[in-house]
Amino acid sequence: MNTAGRFGNGRGILKTVAATAVALGAAGALALAWPGGPTSAEADTPAAQAPATPRPTERPVDPSIVHASDRPGRSLNITIDDGPDPVWTPKVLDVLERHHVKAVFCMIGPQAAARPDLVRRVVAAGHRLCDHTIAHDTGMDHRPERYQSDQILPAQRMIEKAGGAPVRYYRAPGGAFTPYSRTLAARHGMRPLGWNIDSKDFEGGSVATIEATVRGELTNGPTVLFHDGGGDRSRTVEALDRLLPSLRQQGYGFGFPQH
Repeated sequence: MNTAGRFGNGRGILKTVAATAVALGAAGALALAWPGGPTSAEADTPAAQAPATPRPTERPVDPSIVHASDRPGRSLNITIDDGPDPVWTPKVLDVLERHHVKAVFCMIGPQAAARPDLVRRVVAAGHRLCDHTIAHDTGMDHRPERYQSDQILPAQRMIEKAGGAPVRYYRAPGGAFTPYSRTLAARHGMRPLGWNIDSKDFEGGSVATIEATVRGELTNGPTVLFHDGGGDRSRTVEALDRLLPSLRQQGYGFGFPQH
């Protein structure tokens, strides 16, 4: 996600995360110390500077940031960030189903843990899951490696537990990737996921403005960024409902980012 003006300096998403953390209570606190993560003693050793032991994957995952689509030809990848949200995620899912489009949902760990029904609905509809960290800290690229690990790996476990499906991608909040976080994600089966087209739906513009922004950036590449969390997403829902059939009429298909 774009960091400029992102939720009124981040207040919207931080309030959502804070409210969810309160609702989760002790469970949320335990998640931050999820079994399998490095202990405090381990963090002080040289071994802690290397990524954790990889979990089994079918094949090695490339740690480079992916934008390309797995679908040949003229294709777009729809990605949805900052959910799941009890109001807007179901509406986004309805629009995607109506237009027969699959997407990647980049979820905040505690919100996924609080709404497993929505995560399962995303998975059941054939969409893919993406780790968007615990606290949506857009300054993660300036944080210690231990902090990055504690943001990424517990979130992955929360999302996978909620959805009963693997998390295939990792998207750093605000694009704040580091070489360490990319390698860590890849070693745990998640391809770092970027974007080419920023709909700027978080900036509060009209539906027409969101549409025009997306159309104006189509030459940038295939991966499009929208949001289902962090505020009122009614304009996002309407923009998607108008854009998806129109883009298909222009010859675009819809795929997933390469993994």
